[in-house]
Amino acid sequence: MATKVKVLGFWCSPFVFRVVWALKLKGVEFEYIEEDVFNKSTRLLELNPVHKKVPVLVHDDKVIVESFVVLEYIDETWPQDPLLPRDPYERAMARFWAKFADEKLMQTAVKSTWAKGEEKEDALKATMEALEKIEGELKGKSYFGGGENKYAYLEVTIGWINYLIPIWEEIASIQFLDPKRFPAITAWKSKFLDNTLIKETLPPREKLLIYFRERVKHWEIDATIRELTETKLEN
Repeated sequence: MATKVKVLGFWCSPFVFRVVWALKLKGVEFEYIEEDVFNKSTRLLELNPVHKKVPVLVHDDKVIVESFVVLEYIDETWPQDPLLPRDPYERAMARFWAKFADEKLMQTAVKSTWAKGEEKEDALKATMEALEKIEGELKGKSYFGGGENKYAYLEVTIGWINYLIPIWEEIASIQFLDPKRFPAITAWKSKFLDNTLIKETLPPREKLLIYFRERVKHWEIDATIRELTETKLEN
C-alpha cells in the first residue's frame, strides 16, 4: 500500500531543507506545502501545537516535528542510503556535531549580522571559534561522512553553512569563510553546492539577500527595544 508523505515548510529555512534533502536523497516522493511562518495557518497550528514551527513531516496519519527528530524518523522508516552511520560511536559524534553547529555556530553567526560594539565582537569571535572546530572535524576528508558517503547526516544537517553564511557575510560586510583559514570547509562547500540535488532545491541568491536584509532590520529593532527596556528597569 502506497504511503503519503507531506512536508510543511518555509522556503529558506535550513531546518526544512534538512528534511527535504533527506527525503530526496532517499528517493522518497512527498508533497511540499509552503507555510507563512509570520502568519501561521490553522493547519500548522493543529499539526504542531507545541512548537508551532516548521518543518512538519506528515506520514500517512503520523505527524513528526523538530528537524533532528524528523531526520531520524526518515532514516529508520526508509533505510535505503542511510544518513546516520551504523557504528554507535560514529552516530553519537554525528549527532554531536549537528547540535554543535546549530547551537554554537548558527546562533552566533546570525547575531554577528545585527549586533553592535562589544556584543558584535563577541559574536564574531564565537563564530570563528565554532568554524575552527568544524574545520578540524572536516580536515582530511572530502565529506563529513568520509570516503564516498557524500551526503549523509552531517551534510544534510550542516549544509546550511554553504548557502546561508555567504548571504550573512554580504549583508553584514564581514568574512567568516576565509579560504586560507578554512580550506577544508571551502573545498567541501564547493562540492556541496555543485550537487544537482542541492542546486535544484536552493532558492535564488537575490531572494535570500532581500529576505535576510529585512530580517536583520527586524533583529536590530528588537535588540534596540530590549536595550531600552533593560535601561528602564535599571533606572
